[in-house]
Amino acid sequence: MMEETKLWQWSVFRSLLAIIQWWGFNVTVIIMNKWIFQKLDFKFPLSVSCVHFICSAIGAYLMIKVLKLKPLIAVDPEDRWRRIFPMSFVFCINIVLGNVSLRYIPVSFMQTIKSFTPATTVFLQWLVWRKYFDLRIWFSLVPIVGGILLTSVTELSFNMFGFCAALFGCLATSTKTILAESLLHGYKFDSINTVYYMAPFATMILAIPAMLLEGNGVLEWLHTHQSVCSSLIIIFSSGVMAFCLNFSIFYVIHSTTAVTFNVAGNLKVAVAVLVSWLIFRNPISGLNAVGCAITLVGCTFYGYVRHMLSQQPPGTPQTPRTPRNLIELLPLVNDKIDDKV
Repeated sequence: MMEETKLWQWSVFRSLLAIIQWWGFNVTVIIMNKWIFQKLDFKFPLSVSCVHFICSAIGAYLMIKVLKLKPLIAVDPEDRWRRIFPMSFVFCINIVLGNVSLRYIPVSFMQTIKSFTPATTVFLQWLVWRKYFDLRIWFSLVPIVGGILLTSVTELSFNMFGFCAALFGCLATSTKTILAESLLHGYKFDSINTVYYMAPFATMILAIPAMLLEGNGVLEWLHTHQSVCSSLIIIFSSGVMAFCLNFSIFYVIHSTTAVTFNVAGNLKVAVAVLVSWLIFRNPISGLNAVGCAITLVGCTFYGYVRHMLSQQPPGTPQTPRTPRNLIELLPLVNDKIDDKV
């Protein structure tokens, strides 16, 4: 009995430690990126994304090949181009759009819009992949959509370009998660192996556009900005933190249950919003805060409904629905793991 109590206490402590370090790395990456764009005046999201990809690729190589902390999941050369490359392209778009949105809108608004991902995932699977969902899933999305609408209408620092980038980022995240089910079928990737294969491709995809679109601006910034060395240290440190975030995701997934992970993911957004407001002091109206809260509560409720439906034994009567296709395609995948940078 004593040993069981100690094991339970260790399990709780391990889960809390995993969640706290995940929150820490996630919030740090978001705040550092916003600091780079706003305080350092380095307004080049493609270049920042490129730095993140390079640091993540190097970090994953060191973890797998040098330190051997994770076994390498072997992938056929043909599959690298046929499966990994398309995933890397969507992965690249997802991260770039996130950084672009962060360049133009406050962290609080961007994080709230990112919580729209469950709704875009369900909608895309229904519209494109003809996947059908229990009515309870659709009803659970109502507070998410309502909260996003209220937040958008009452946002005091609203920027249409940043808003669209964040919204399309949600679509890219949903597409990435859905495609992972089909393109990576047969490969059980963890977050480190995912970065090991995708980050080099993402760097290759983004390097030329970054040089063409932002090269001259970066060179001008290097010549005119004060304290270039300390600023570059911050920029590259954000890349190191981005890789650490991937490792923390791997750790928290293996240390918590699905329900705990869902709740912790939504609380993480609240922590990021609070910390960003304390640092940047962007104006937030009362209704805007209410909209953000409704969205996060909706995301938690959506995760709870999904979990309850997944626990139902086979043959349990479902909400009646009229099928449009005899084949149920892809299962609803975990749309909270969209933090990889």
